[in-house]
Amino acid sequence: MIGFFVLRWIQRKPTEADGAVEAAPKATSAQVVIVKRGSISRVLALAGQFQPYQVIDVHPKVSGFIRRVNVDIGDEVRQGQTLAVLEVPELQAQLKGSVAQVARSKDEIIRAQREVDKAEAEYAARHADNERMQAAGKAQPGLIAQQDLDDIQSKDLAAAAKVDAAKAALAATEGGYQVAIADSERVAAIEGYTNVVAPIDGVITWRYADSGALIQSGRDSNSQALPIVKLAQSSLLRLRLPVPEDAVKYVKVGDQMQIRVDALDRSFTGKVVRFTRNVNFETRTMETEVDVENKDLSIVPGMYANTQLELVRVENVLTIPVEALVLQGNQEIVDVLDRDNRVHERAVELGLKGSKLAEIKNGLFEGDRVILGGQSKYQDAELVHPVITARAVNDITNARGGTIDLHNDQSGDQ
Repeated sequence: MIGFFVLRWIQRKPTEADGAVEAAPKATSAQVVIVKRGSISRVLALAGQFQPYQVIDVHPKVSGFIRRVNVDIGDEVRQGQTLAVLEVPELQAQLKGSVAQVARSKDEIIRAQREVDKAEAEYAARHADNERMQAAGKAQPGLIAQQDLDDIQSKDLAAAAKVDAAKAALAATEGGYQVAIADSERVAAIEGYTNVVAPIDGVITWRYADSGALIQSGRDSNSQALPIVKLAQSSLLRLRLPVPEDAVKYVKVGDQMQIRVDALDRSFTGKVVRFTRNVNFETRTMETEVDVENKDLSIVPGMYANTQLELVRVENVLTIPVEALVLQGNQEIVDVLDRDNRVHERAVELGLKGSKLAEIKNGLFEGDRVILGGQSKYQDAELVHPVITARAVNDITNARGGTIDLHNDQSGDQ
């Protein structure tokens, strides 16, 4: 019996109460984030400048002295409104001469028509005589001498030729009449050009000439003719933006853009309507334009605007913080915890990467737990104590291209 108790005491395992068992090692704490769905967008911030939709130097179509200028800088004008009136004395004489030429050509037409009528009457008489003589000669051969028959026939043909000549003269006279009318209309039109009118609605931005000044016609492209005024279409403006070269591939017509005019404390939305499709060699930017309605003329050309153009956006995608990624060679790696809180490396495929979040296309599932930072201190299969960390679910990455103040520090947090 004594041997039996001695054997049981030897075989009994030590317990913590005996003080013979060392305490189990404590698990290392690790900051962990949960894989969730969210959105990532990349926004380009640019400073742009407003410019008139059209700018026109208004030249007269004829040379002359300015009788009066009806507008001054800052005036709003409508299409067709008279801006200035010229005085060209020689035009009155030309107009009178062209009117007289039209009347003379009309008289010549009447005279030519009478000549045609006369020639046709003479031809009718000659032709009738010829028909009778030829018929009598055939009825009674030898009754009329052949010479007389030939003579009357030649007179018939000559009368017919006179009719053709008279009709040709009439046609030429009618052509001259049309030329006279065209010349008269041309001179009348030139006389009308002494009223210089606005070709479009706009605002007078500069005035170059005053009453009494001699102004040259702007029709000669070789002359350095001075315009009367400069006219800008300001009811519709072009907002011009220099898009950096690395963002050109994202720009499309119709893209919405957030616009803020600090000088007016005003914000609104616009759309890209055109771009040059050409990168400037010196600035490495592409000019891009947004049309902005400005019917109240509150925005003055030359003002600056801060803009935000969303280049690319993904929504409802799996995301993790970029701090959870480790680059090994050409492969992105994350440390994932299993159900037993043990660490395992896993390769992932990335999509869009922002400043805070990265899109996960493959390698993780929603709800997975990944270690956030300090991955190098953890071993594979190591047991850790996870500490769940709050994280953003939306990421707006601002890329700046030379702006003033974006007025936007927003990001989506949980």
